[in-house]
Amino acid sequence: MAAPAHGPLIAQGDDYLVVVAEAGDSFDSLARRYLGDAAKAWWIAQFNDAAAVRAGDILVIPRHAHHPLGVVATGYQTVPILCYHRFGSRAAKLSVTAQAFAQQMDFLARHGYTVITLDRLHAFLAGKEALPAKSVVITIDDGYRSAFDIAYPILKRHRFPATVFLYTDFVGASDALTWAQMKEMIDSGLVTIQPHSKSHANLAQRLPGETDARYRERVRREVTVPVDILRDRLGERTVTFAYPYGDVNESVIDALIADDVAQGVTVTAGGNAFYAYPYLLRRSMIFGTEDLDAFQAKLVTFVRMPDR
Repeated sequence: MAAPAHGPLIAQGDDYLVVVAEAGDSFDSLARRYLGDAAKAWWIAQFNDAAAVRAGDILVIPRHAHHPLGVVATGYQTVPILCYHRFGSRAAKLSVTAQAFAQQMDFLARHGYTVITLDRLHAFLAGKEALPAKSVVITIDDGYRSAFDIAYPILKRHRFPATVFLYTDFVGASDALTWAQMKEMIDSGLVTIQPHSKSHANLAQRLPGETDARYRERVRREVTVPVDILRDRLGERTVTFAYPYGDVNESVIDALIADDVAQGVTVTAGGNAFYAYPYLLRRSMIFGTEDLDAFQAKLVTFVRMPDR
């Protein structure tokens, strides 16, 4: 379809603009020009079902995010959270090699996935922000030094954000992240450090002979101590707490709520749709003994409704 002679803006209304792409235009530049925010480029790409912009293309630019809950007639969006632990030279169940991690991140980049932060997932679950159709979250548990030595350079290569869940008693161990390494990752704007408890004890299990009061106090410390340390040492605001071993009960959730923590993540496999309870978010473990096909199988970002 030929571009009209009267300029790049063909029509506009309260909900849409219709424009003709000019030489040098991209989704980023169009979003910056017409929506005031290059980060909304995916609105244009997704609405027009296009992978790139060509001069002369007629494009519809939505002025508002459509389907903020990710629900359409054929199904609904779901956001997988990937859970890593260690990285190393040899594969093991909880240790992914540098080569495998690089292949997995390359796969996300080549197949159109958008890696988002847990902040953005929280906004989505609250109905405040729509997300790109193939959104995924990357998390790394415990706070091993290999998150800095191996995973971080690969994440930087792709500009992928990630969250490291740290249990603070681990800091100071020979194979743990240092505060300086954590600060460097935070300063990159890509990595956030969030609490994984104080000691990595199973918070849903009581100690032998532990009274209700002592149990609740122990859970409170396991939540509050790392929240305070991460704030004081790194300036990190806690949004999400990772339950050790993925186990949680009402007492643990109550402690998170009392500390203004907005989300909690388990290790129950699966994605998170608009109806997900924010304190029982699902995460899929990524094992070093699995291949790329197994990784791909965990990237379910849309659940199709059965035909009637």
